[in-house]
Amino acid sequence: MGDSQHVSKQSLAASLSGVETTPLALDLLYNEVDKLYHAYARGCGLSDCAYWMLYDIERAGGELPLARLTESWSYSKQTINSALKVLQERGLIALTFMEGSRKSKLAAFTEEGRAFSAERIVPAIRAEERAFSSLTEQERSLLVQLVRRYIDALEQQILACTPEACVPT
Repeated sequence: MGDSQHVSKQSLAASLSGVETTPLALDLLYNEVDKLYHAYARGCGLSDCAYWMLYDIERAGGELPLARLTESWSYSKQTINSALKVLQERGLIALTFMEGSRKSKLAAFTEEGRAFSAERIVPAIRAEERAFSSLTEQERSLLVQLVRRYIDALEQQILACTPEACVPT
């Protein structure tokens, strides 16, 4: 990467001066990311959930136990099962029982699913990788650390909230 793509601490601080630093500002940024993925999924002819199921299967090398799919995302099991049913009906995935199990299932790409993923899912994954790589190693590390720290703190605060405690005074 060229020097122009690396941001010094001073230039990073300067570029961040004047940036709104409120929970709402962060929520709006998360919403922007969600809108990007939503538009991309729709462009692929997929629901958001179906897109993320294919994304997860692709990242796993073409097959993934359903239990891993349901724990990876914040979608309800019903939403995930509906998305998987649509993907199966479209011929993109096959659902089979895992070896030696009569209960646990595996979602795997069909040949058509592999081709679809190569054309639609893999390019988005590569775009993510290029975007993330546009940050310096230090910036990437800091971003991940801070988002993780914020999520952990938010979870603690929300779990501590009772309906009475969360009412503004």
